[in-house]
Amino acid sequence: MKDKVVIITGGSSGIGKALAEKFGGEGSKILITGRNKTDLDETVNELKSKGIVIAGFQADVSTEDDNKKMAAEAMQLYGRIDILINNAGITMRALFEEVDLAVVKKVMDINFNGVLYATKYCLPQILQNKGSVIGMSSIAGYRGLPGRTGYSASKFALNGFLEVLRTEMLKKGVHVLTACPGFTTSNIRKRSLTKDGSLQGDSPRDENDMMSAEECAAHIYHATVKRKKIIVLTRQGKFTVFMNKWWPGLMDKIVYNVMAREPDSPLK
Repeated sequence: MKDKVVIITGGSSGIGKALAEKFGGEGSKILITGRNKTDLDETVNELKSKGIVIAGFQADVSTEDDNKKMAAEAMQLYGRIDILINNAGITMRALFEEVDLAVVKKVMDINFNGVLYATKYCLPQILQNKGSVIGMSSIAGYRGLPGRTGYSASKFALNGFLEVLRTEMLKKGVHVLTACPGFTTSNIRKRSLTKDGSLQGDSPRDENDMMSAEECAAHIYHATVKRKKIIVLTRQGKFTVFMNKWWPGLMDKIVYNVMAREPDSPLK
């Protein structure tokens, strides 16, 4: 990965920040994006102090023009694009019967449309350099999670897009990776949207009992180097994907019970 140019959307915190530090520590040149300039600048300054070549670009991944400008910024800074990591994401927590559909649309715009936009404008360079497109999906892209309508739908859509892209790129030398972390320590649950679009605030799960963002980033780095197609992380994640394939009815009950045990769960 030395001297490879890596774009990471949503790179100012959580898994995105950990990815920037991991790839940058291995010699890659990094461009991270984020909506909050203060968070973006803090992350850039912190990683620069560790000797990482990195720049930040303020952008909203759900806005097509911002993605076009992001790709242009990478070209202006570094002269090439080798790897795109579609990491920016948001989640929600509400029953479908109660949720405002604007919340679902917002989640889809960021988690799915944002990937389409970023990939569209980075792909010409990635094709030229026979690089990688990485999508940060989720176990929720294989197994629908109750109370996470928009999030699961966006990740199912993302998995389908990445599978299509991987197949279309089969003879063109482009690597496409679908990365599916299980529950990982990050800010995503704290910034989760409720049924009316307000922020949830506190995480409903024990963040200390999860894979760290740094460990997750290390797995994704090695999968990129080895040009793997799909990685599913954590024992719980692997178990969920396997069981749902063969015993979906049983998993309906298991997943319901697990999600219903969350504090203030919308499942009654």
